[in-house]
Amino acid sequence: MPKITDTQSIILTRAASRPGNLAMPLPDGLAGAAAKMAVAKMIERGWLEEVDANLRRNEPLWRETGDGHGTTLIATNAGLEAIGIDPVVASTVSNVRKAAPAEKAAGVAADDTPGLKLASIRQGTKQALLIEMLQRPGGVSIQEIVNELGWLPHTARGVISGALKKKLGLAITSEKHSERGTVYKLDVA
Repeated sequence: MPKITDTQSIILTRAASRPGNLAMPLPDGLAGAAAKMAVAKMIERGWLEEVDANLRRNEPLWRETGDGHGTTLIATNAGLEAIGIDPVVASTVSNVRKAAPAEKAAGVAADDTPGLKLASIRQGTKQALLIEMLQRPGGVSIQEIVNELGWLPHTARGVISGALKKKLGLAITSEKHSERGTVYKLDVA
């Protein structure tokens, strides 16, 4: 597999976090010939695809076709896999985001909708392992996290509170148990 550059990684990561894996707009500072060259290589490798832009949804244009239409760029499954993101997870998060405006229109309060900010978690990372641990039927205690991941207790609590609850919007619950201490759990819906 060809080596991915920092610019290509940024483009694909941002695309994975947008509805429909939309790669536009490109990062600030990437314009002109540099943008054309980067996008051309990514299309050649199958990481991006040029598709008709939906002007009704105000999708940003990559280029105009001259007949009053334009094209935009989307990340392909191969592009998402190149940066270690499971395409199924990215499309699931994208679908959740599309449903959020419909829920707000139906009267669901903004605070009730989790604020997802990342498309997915790379497999094999400590954060991904922690999420798997939290999904165990009996949950996981801080001491079990410390033993398995090698973190200090305050690091484990900080990741649960900050990265998982606040940034990813995961609904993690906690209960006090006499034998295990505080046990954290992520219910799989």
